[in-house]
Amino acid sequence: MEQTTISITSEFGIDEPDIVEVPDPSIEVLEETENYGRFRLGPLTRGYATTLGTPLRRVLLSSLKGAAVTWIKIDGVLHEYSEIPGMRENVQTFMLNVKKIRLRGHTNRPGKMRLEANGEGEISAGDIIAPADFEIVNPELRLGYIDNAEASVTVEFNVETGEGYIPAASHEGFPIGHLPVDAIYSPVVRVNYSVERTRVGQFTNYESLLLEIWTDGTKAPTSAIQEATDTLLSHFFILKNVGTEPQTPTKSMGVSPEIYNMPLEQLELTGRTFNAMKRHGLSKVGEILAMAPEEWLNIRNFGEKSRSELNAKLEALGLNDEETVTDDVASIESSEETDIQVEDQETE
Repeated sequence: MEQTTISITSEFGIDEPDIVEVPDPSIEVLEETENYGRFRLGPLTRGYATTLGTPLRRVLLSSLKGAAVTWIKIDGVLHEYSEIPGMRENVQTFMLNVKKIRLRGHTNRPGKMRLEANGEGEISAGDIIAPADFEIVNPELRLGYIDNAEASVTVEFNVETGEGYIPAASHEGFPIGHLPVDAIYSPVVRVNYSVERTRVGQFTNYESLLLEIWTDGTKAPTSAIQEATDTLLSHFFILKNVGTEPQTPTKSMGVSPEIYNMPLEQLELTGRTFNAMKRHGLSKVGEILAMAPEEWLNIRNFGEKSRSELNAKLEALGLNDEETVTDDVASIESSEETDIQVEDQETE
C-alpha cells in the first residue's frame, strides 16, 4: 500500500503533515455475462490506465487462441463458384455462413466435423456432427436450405486451433474439392477501454481503467483477460532478464519460462490425474518438474497410470530427460531467488 503525505494547515497556521493511505490497485467485475464483461482496475498512478489498456486491448483482439473451420469439402462440388445440388444457396453463400460457426475447442489438435442432411428443410449448425474435442456454441446458426425432397447434402469440415484471423487466400496447395474458409480464431469480438479520474483522500491525480470486452461466447470475458495477461507476462519475462549472462546450453531443450509457467489445464490430462494434482496444490508445469518422478506417486489418487500419462504429456513438450529437466528447473528457481536477493540488497 502506497503512502502519500499532504500538508494541512492547523488553526495555529502551522502546516501539519497528514499521511493518506493509497490502496493497492485491484480489479473489480462490474458486470459479466457469457459474452460480455465490464471491469474496473484501480486506483492507478496517472498515465498507467492507458499504459495498461492499450497492450491489453491489442492482445485481446489479436493473440488469444481459438478454434475455427479452415476448409470444407462438399460432395459433388469442385470449386467455390459451383452450385450445391439441391440447395438454394451457392457455395460462396454457404461458405460465408460456415465462417460464422463459433467453436469452443477442448484440445490443440485439429479435427473433423461432418454434416449429412437429407430431404427438404433448413440446415443449421446444430445439424453438424462434431467430436467431443469441439463444441458448437451457436447451433441455431442458419447454414442453408434444401429445397428438394429427394436431395441430400454431405459436407466435411476441417477444424484447427490458432490465433487472430487467417484469410482463406493465405491457404495454398489444397487438393481439388477442398475449399479454404476465412478462419476467425479470436474469441474476442470487441474491446473498449476508457480512463476514469479517481479520488483517493484529498488527491485527484489518480485514475482507473474501465475495460469492456465482448466475446463470441466461446470464452468468458474473465478467461480472456487472464489469457491476455499471461501472454503479456511471458514477453515481459524476457525483458526482465536483459543484461544477464545466458545459461550454458544443456543436452536437452531445457525448460523455457513459457513451459515453466504453463497452467496444468493446457496439458489436457484426464480428469482423475488433473484433479489429483490440483488437490495437491499444483497449478503449473514448473511445479511438477521441480518434483522427482518418484514424488509424484506420493500424491493422493496418483498412481502408475497417472504417472505414465503425465510422462507422455511432458515428452510431447520435449521434456523427456528427467535428470536434465530437474536441473533446469532448479536453475530457473535459483535465478529467481538471486533476483529477489539482489532487489532486497538494493532496497537496503
